Amino acid sequence: MKYMALIYSAENAGPQYGTDEFNKMLADYQSVTEQFIKDGVFVSGDGLQDVNTATTISVRNGKVETIDGPFAETKEQLGGYYLFECDNLDQALKYAAMIPSAKYGRVEVRPLMNYDE
Repeated sequence: MKYMALIYSAENAGPQYGTDEFNKMLADYQSVTEQFIKDGVFVSGDGLQDVNTATTISVRNGKVETIDGPFAETKEQLGGYYLFECDNLDQALKYAAMIPSAKYGRVEVRPLMNYDE
């Protein structure tokens, strides 16, 4: 089954860009991604650009409306994701806990819908 691990954190939480701590976090991400690949659970994953680059759309009465910014204004913003292929939720949670940003943010894990079943 496929599980999406959505990575959330407050905008200024965690290591700041350009610091040694930030570079270590990037190395940790590279290492954990290699582990996911080695273990055969990695499907895809990527980080997102800053929340100020987001645009939200909605369609009401046939008209497309756009809003600059994310869908929800919260302290923690979606910053990236991993998509895992795991046997069960417990296995997906094990891998999600390895994501470096879980140390200062949150990782939401949800199974993907399987419309073929």
